[in-house]
Amino acid sequence: MELFEEIRREYHHGSGTIKGVADKLGVHRRMVRQALSSAVPPPVKERERQKPVMSGLVPFIDQILESDFGAPRKQRHTSHRIWVRAQDELGVPVSESTVCKYVRRRKEEMGMSRRETFVPQTYAPGREGQVDWYEAYADFVSGPLGGPLSGAERASQEAERTKVQVFAMRAMYSGAAFHIAFPRATQQAFLEAHEAAFGYFGGVFHTLRYDNLASAVKKILRGHRREETQRFRAFRSHWGFSSEFCNPARGNEKGGVEGEVGYYRRNHLVPVPRVGDWASLNQLLWRECVTDGARCIGERILCVDALWNEERSHLQPPASEGFDLAEVLFARVDNKGCVRAKTNHYSTPLRPGTQARVIVRSGVVEVHKDNRLVAFHVREHGRHQHILELEHYLDVLGRKPGALAGSTPLAQARAQGRWPVCFDALWQRLQDRHGRAKGTQQLVELLLFAAGRSPRGGGQSGEKYSMDKLRFAVERALELGTEDVDAIRLLLQQDGLRLLKGKGNASPLQSQDLTYGDLTPVQQAHFERPAPDMGCYDRLRPSTRNQATRVQEEVA
Repeated sequence: MELFEEIRREYHHGSGTIKGVADKLGVHRRMVRQALSSAVPPPVKERERQKPVMSGLVPFIDQILESDFGAPRKQRHTSHRIWVRAQDELGVPVSESTVCKYVRRRKEEMGMSRRETFVPQTYAPGREGQVDWYEAYADFVSGPLGGPLSGAERASQEAERTKVQVFAMRAMYSGAAFHIAFPRATQQAFLEAHEAAFGYFGGVFHTLRYDNLASAVKKILRGHRREETQRFRAFRSHWGFSSEFCNPARGNEKGGVEGEVGYYRRNHLVPVPRVGDWASLNQLLWRECVTDGARCIGERILCVDALWNEERSHLQPPASEGFDLAEVLFARVDNKGCVRAKTNHYSTPLRPGTQARVIVRSGVVEVHKDNRLVAFHVREHGRHQHILELEHYLDVLGRKPGALAGSTPLAQARAQGRWPVCFDALWQRLQDRHGRAKGTQQLVELLLFAAGRSPRGGGQSGEKYSMDKLRFAVERALELGTEDVDAIRLLLQQDGLRLLKGKGNASPLQSQDLTYGDLTPVQQAHFERPAPDMGCYDRLRPSTRNQATRVQEEVA
């Protein structure tokens, strides 16, 4: 551009001839003529470069791309994969960037790479929310008996990495979002998450947009019509919102929550969180949702909290009471003392043949009989599993003590950390002292006593003691050198009297020094014994008897 300007100036104000300008500036006369005809230089003609290396690869790459037409969409060759195959199969020394450029251009020519144009959307306050499920991982750390640990203890304990299903609901006007985790994305969890989200937002959106998840959609019909599940329709009617569904495989139609899921997972679930239980995990997710209120999304001027303050008043008021989320089933107890619910078997203390009412929730399963809760289990989300509680079989084991050693409930209790090592030590001592059957029976009677049930009748007979208290009582008895079951019962009963000296804060049996007079009459009776009669022993000593007779005669 500068040269053309100099040529034109020299011609008009200097030499005045084409030859004179060419000689003075040292350029060809053809360039002088081009400068005089136009102040803008003509475009430079690009020369076709020779590609000796790529010319041998072009047929190989084209064959791969043509074969990808019949391959699944997510199992087609990427540019990197084609370059790797070229290195392995042909050994051609070509750069990856050269292959990528050719593959990109060739895919566009073949119609394999399409760039879609999306239309920006504007949302009114409170009108629409979007819902989605996504997967994440969390490290769960539990205490010795399955309880939660403190933060310092969690950092030092080994953790079990678990895949969790996270529910997300996003307000489309403000960008405020709510996340909550569940073991599985069941329909109960889906509905329970909605109610938790409505409580978090303080109201209900007018419309919620979903993909075609099985919890809400039974069948996809023509166009946007859907055959919805009965339970979802009842839930939607109860809370008063309308629903819309995306086209199949078109996640961009709810791109707001899709982007929220990616941002939240990258920023709040990295590194993988370490928690003690599900409640701790959901508390963490809730705190991060609150923290996100201070961020500005994209090119927005106001932060999420400021926009949410505008949107909050446009939500519908929540229902006066929650929707009954539980699924009620009726099942008969089988000969193993279990009821079947959702392909799994759960133990109960009921007799075989009894009709029970089973309430299935997102995380728990309850068994009721005569409006009384008789069994409570954490819900198992696998298939054909048996979830057995040892306490439910204690009455049977009292009559069949030989079945305890190889029982599945005991094996599950050991695997879950609910059978302390001290129980095995006590069991072994009882067997050594009383024999295998009698010793096992005494252990079962102790477990029944701790459960507050009568060893004979099986009904409730007294106070129920926690597993921690029973464990510490057994450990204390073994330290004192006794395996007597009555002594362990006494240790349990003295929890309220604080008879033992506790070991700091580790033991639930708090203690202080007490005297005999501090005990109740019932407890005093446990220590009272009649005075022994030693006269029977005197008759075994003839010499002493004869001497006593002579003394009496002399005195007479």
